Amino acid sequence: MLDAMEIIFMIVIVGEFIMGILGNGFIGLVNFVDWVKKRKIYLVDIILTSVATSRIGLLFMIFLNGFTMTLYPEVFDYEDIMRIIDGLWTITNHLNVWLATCLSIFYCLKIANFSHPLFLWLKWRINRVILIILLASLLISVFFSFLIINNYNEIFKSFILRKDKKNTTSSSIYSKMLLNLGSLFPFTVSLISFFLLILSLWKHVQKRKFSSWDARDPSTEIHLRALKTVISFLILFVIYCLTFFIATSNDFFPESELVMIFIQIIAPIYPLGHTFILIWGNIKLRQTSLNVLQQMKHCLRGDISISRLCRNKYLLIDRR
Repeated sequence: MLDAMEIIFMIVIVGEFIMGILGNGFIGLVNFVDWVKKRKIYLVDIILTSVATSRIGLLFMIFLNGFTMTLYPEVFDYEDIMRIIDGLWTITNHLNVWLATCLSIFYCLKIANFSHPLFLWLKWRINRVILIILLASLLISVFFSFLIINNYNEIFKSFILRKDKKNTTSSSIYSKMLLNLGSLFPFTVSLISFFLLILSLWKHVQKRKFSSWDARDPSTEIHLRALKTVISFLILFVIYCLTFFIATSNDFFPESELVMIFIQIIAPIYPLGHTFILIWGNIKLRQTSLNVLQQMKHCLRGDISISRLCRNKYLLIDRR
């Protein structure tokens, strides 16, 4: 029998999961429809669709972990099942970070302006560079996942063999914190892309100061939009990693069921929140979402007006 806290937790995590599926599914659907209509797809749409797909998988793994922790905590005692869960989580998590890094690299190469030969060489071959990174990210994620699965017994045996709910649950979170270390390199690449965008924006603003500078300069707006997307990814991913660090820092934070529930609620904010930031930062996605909301508003108004007409009709019949 679930207590009140577990019921609230399940309602929150189900709500986060549904919102995440709707947001990421919206990105994939809009890009797919646009591809069918125009018979071509742009590189940024491929990256966004890939990011959305990987985040659906990551949200599913987070939801599965929370669902299992609440309803079937004894599952954490089975090493073979934990191998599969952590292996799938590793693939989705690393794919998510690498694909977001691809988006950061794309914005950097597409928007930033530098005269360095290496940067120009990468900029002229941006399509090939991004596609190679996309393929490499898939291979690296699968390789890292199999590496973790093969060494799972040696790394986490002392945790998994314990028959205590808190210990087995925290061992899974502990493993995820260690697996996050594999995301350090793509995170660093995204951080470098962010600083290059800032440097490019600063150089652009300095040049505009010597001419008739306009606060609404298109290049400045594009830089700022890209910077918001990249910095939001960096901040949310840091929060995402800190949740697992807090969960395993028993010396500073006492281990309790409340802490575990808090971790499971905070974790989906990264794949959920950044998705809606991507939608708002992309002109096509933002315009489509506004049109959808406008249509929904009209439909609701239509339903209300129809219900009012029916009610007035019944009132007239009763008076007669």
